[in-house]
Amino acid sequence: MNRYPRDMRGYGPNPPDAKWPGGAKIAVQFVLNYEEGGENNVLHGDAASEAFLSDIAGAAMWPGQRHWNMESIYEYGARAGFWRLHRLFTGANIPVTIYGVATALARSPEQVAAMKEAGWEIASHGLKWVEHKEMPEAEERAAIAEAIRLHTEVVGSPPEGWYTGRCSANTVALTAQTGQFAYVSDTYDDDLPYWKRVDGRDQLIIPYTLEANDMRFATSPGYITGEQFYQYLKDAFDVLYAEGQAGAAKMMSVGLHCRLIGRPGKMAGLKRFIDYIRGFDGVWTPRRIDIARHWAATHPPAAFERPSEMDRETFVARFGGIFEHSAWIAERAWDLELGPAHDSAVGLQNALARVFRSATEHERLGVLTAHPDLAGKLAAARRLTAESTAEQASAGLDALTDAERAEFTALNEAYVARHGFPFIIAVRDYDKAEILDAFRRRIDNDRDTEFAEAARQVERIAALRLSVILP
Repeated sequence: MNRYPRDMRGYGPNPPDAKWPGGAKIAVQFVLNYEEGGENNVLHGDAASEAFLSDIAGAAMWPGQRHWNMESIYEYGARAGFWRLHRLFTGANIPVTIYGVATALARSPEQVAAMKEAGWEIASHGLKWVEHKEMPEAEERAAIAEAIRLHTEVVGSPPEGWYTGRCSANTVALTAQTGQFAYVSDTYDDDLPYWKRVDGRDQLIIPYTLEANDMRFATSPGYITGEQFYQYLKDAFDVLYAEGQAGAAKMMSVGLHCRLIGRPGKMAGLKRFIDYIRGFDGVWTPRRIDIARHWAATHPPAAFERPSEMDRETFVARFGGIFEHSAWIAERAWDLELGPAHDSAVGLQNALARVFRSATEHERLGVLTAHPDLAGKLAAARRLTAESTAEQASAGLDALTDAERAEFTALNEAYVARHGFPFIIAVRDYDKAEILDAFRRRIDNDRDTEFAEAARQVERIAALRLSVILP
């Protein structure tokens, strides 16, 4: 099977109504990453010091050495930044989700106690704050298991959410396979949660953010002042809130780090943003686990057959009749690079239409001639396919007057004699009078014009048939 694993469709043009509690127009969710004490450090058994997300310009790893300045910056996050943020959020009565690195939590018992006392969610941020991109799959699986074990030991309960951050291509699948997590957040691909099929299981994904994130204070291009951070958050909030007012409520994630936003000049922008959103009605500020529970209850996973996951025999049996009596189109479409984007009516119609468009003229003519006459002898003899029968009935072609039947018969004979294939029109788009009018108008077209129009109508018929059986 030639399959493309990435999902470029998502919810498509019609995302679901989030139905946030209380009719909220937006869910604004604050994440505080707790990584201090879990970063790369020779004291932790790592080969070099940390070099990521600090205020040290151009930081580089120091192989085999402790980087005293880097360590002290991370220590600021635990010693001062965390408590400043704790006062801010508890004072504003906004619960946060902690992305807690298990080894960092183990080295910060007072901070863990404060998180629990505040009613904050403590999700897992992995075992150590290190890169996983080149980690062998078996090693990463073992690290996930150890992160869950240590987290449970330190916090007193297992994590219900997961975010690695510095992840590998295997991370989402490996975390989903544990069956442990109400949600996984190692994606940045949507403004709403969604369900992902992993090994036959539905895993809830709550996408995270790298742009509404204070990490931009430590990367280029990035924020220099707290005011810049505030302005970006405000702009994002304003757009999403307006969408919610229009009936398309979304989620806004805000990513924070103790050692970054915990600095006074940076935190001023965050405080201003919190003050700003408190001036609006219909703003929900939940923990991520609250979002997960709401989504699971309100938008449970929908089970349906996914074309991209079908074997050839099932695929052809299911879709071989979409193009009238032309199963070869489905057979060739199965060989295309199908993926999640083709698990919808629009997506699969595109795949089938590609095969039809690239076929020889003789093959395309065969598809046209496979279509029955409108209200013709096959219909009278009840020998149409189920799809054609329903389509012709929808336009009232199964209940013609004698005069109408006679006109359809004459037009059918004249059209086939002139063009060499039946008159084809997507009858579900028209009523009986409109169909007759099109018939009279098109019959005098030259053959090439009418061949092209008939092909367009065949593709439209396929789209309408698929819309009945796929989302």
